Amino acid sequence: MNLLGILSFAIIIEGLMEYLKLTFSKEKGLNLTMVGAIILGVIIAIAYNIDLLALLGFNSQVPFVGSVLTGILLSRGSNYVSDLIKKLNIEV
Repeated sequence: MNLLGILSFAIIIEGLMEYLKLTFSKEKGLNLTMVGAIILGVIIAIAYNIDLLALLGFNSQVPFVGSVLTGILLSRGSNYVSDLIKKLNIEV
């Protein structure tokens, strides 16, 4: 894996962790709206075989991992995904 790959994973993981922190807040408990958005995003990503990591050239040894992670990212909304694509400099 090259430096760009490591940086790409770092950006994706940071975004996922920030989102999951908001979903499972100690003060407010479980945010059911965000959980629903995550479930819907994952279902859509798997159903339509959407895999951001595969687009970056990273194919998982475990089926559906890329689609599940992509689904979680999609559940954040189009602005977040657009910003992420710009950060990763992906041609669409």
